[in-house]
Amino acid sequence: MSTYRLETRGLSKIFPGVVALNNVSIGFGSGEVHGIVGENGAGKSTLIMTLAGQYKPDEGEIRIDGEKIVFKNAQEAQANGISVVFQELSLVPNLSIAENIFTNNQPMTKLGMVDWKKLWKMGEELLQSLQLDLNPHTPVQMLSSAKQQLVEILKAVSLKPRVLVLDEPTSSMTEIEIEKLFSLIRQLKDEGCTIIYISHHLKEILALCDTVSILKDGCHVCDAKVEDIDENFLISKMVGRTVDNIYGVRHSGRIVPDEPILRLENLSCMGKFHNVNLNVYEGQITTLSGLVGSGRTEVCQCIFGLEQPFEGKIYYQGKERIIKNPQDAITLGISYMTEDRKNEGLYLHESIAFNLSANRLRTLSKFGFIREADNQKLAENIIKKYNVSCRGPQQTVETLSGGNQQKVMLAEWVEIMPKLLIVDEPTRGIDVGAKSEIYNNLHALANQGMAILVVSSDLLEVLNISDKIVVMNTGTVAGVLDAAEATEESVLRLSAGTLQANQQKVGVI
Repeated sequence: MSTYRLETRGLSKIFPGVVALNNVSIGFGSGEVHGIVGENGAGKSTLIMTLAGQYKPDEGEIRIDGEKIVFKNAQEAQANGISVVFQELSLVPNLSIAENIFTNNQPMTKLGMVDWKKLWKMGEELLQSLQLDLNPHTPVQMLSSAKQQLVEILKAVSLKPRVLVLDEPTSSMTEIEIEKLFSLIRQLKDEGCTIIYISHHLKEILALCDTVSILKDGCHVCDAKVEDIDENFLISKMVGRTVDNIYGVRHSGRIVPDEPILRLENLSCMGKFHNVNLNVYEGQITTLSGLVGSGRTEVCQCIFGLEQPFEGKIYYQGKERIIKNPQDAITLGISYMTEDRKNEGLYLHESIAFNLSANRLRTLSKFGFIREADNQKLAENIIKKYNVSCRGPQQTVETLSGGNQQKVMLAEWVEIMPKLLIVDEPTRGIDVGAKSEIYNNLHALANQGMAILVVSSDLLEVLNISDKIVVMNTGTVAGVLDAAEATEESVLRLSAGTLQANQQKVGVI
């Protein structure tokens, strides 16, 4: 009898030109939290899709409790007790929380009708298991992205799975929500559930998991007990080398100008944020921190002309500006890299070359036609400069790993040479190697004199790449911290509204 709840033996999956999985054998025990780590393109997503019944392996087998299982589709995997929560949500926006949780799994009356009373009660009980003070009748479209992610997880939990697979579950969550999720995972573990936890956040892996498996280039590198390893071990096995400081170091003697390139004065946007005062300087990385829903992204969208203020003023390069749309912002020398690369940031079905030229068509065209030779050369140079791993400029962006997609999107906005670069969640959902490269790019740009405004939910990222940290709380600026003096506690307290702005060397601008 197998000692594993779930096991892969010699699993291989080949796509045209790519060996996504190569002879991968991993065992997942009952009542175990088993981490899976690896760079983008290491094979994690393919492994998950195979376990979920969405891909059929070309070689090897899957066993549950020692018995070989062949899944024809995702429904069969689910019927065998495997529930998977992917990064992309599968919720129906206009349905309630409870209706989404119990989609295709509603409690029924003896007459074959939905037992609504029981459904609302079961929904409330599941919400309480995550300590979420939410009404099960609430449409999910009214929730923040973080709470929608938690509802998605409860949807999987409602099936009472024997194996629960979580793919980057905390990518949009705050520290408070992450702790609630961890508490639920530990409870499921105690009940004997096997949890497979995929994350680029190595500190989460070390804090939560019992065992970790490392993938690289489609191969299974090794397994390790978490109690025996540290973050450096994981990084070295993932990338094949040590990364002493993934956040990079700025070496700049540049004197920051007295006057900011961007100044917001009592800026307000109806229902989004209010009375925001903010200074951004050339040669500095200014970071907007705060809880999800605090108004950080909306402030940036307003600067870029995607939202319109109803009060306050925007000063840019010393002059008051009215930015009606993104074209106005680009003309002024402002770039904005969105947090949602799949839906807003990239043309996924188009080539790398197409994406890199999309916001500079005038400079690459003549008489209304793209100069293809110039476009190709531009793409080749940018691919090399940003170390984009691909087959060439004509490869479609959707076939790239998340880290390489992020590099393409960063290059798209940096290479038009803005004076102010706004980047929203620059490293969400990408591996440690790609993170390090992006951090080094941002430091280099700041050293060259570019003003950079970053939105980030990653507290360690905030503390390690910033010159100034602007913390937002419930739609307004709670305080400003010098990064050299900021601590995790001071940022969290400001984010939660438990630290006054005039305490602990906190200033307001």
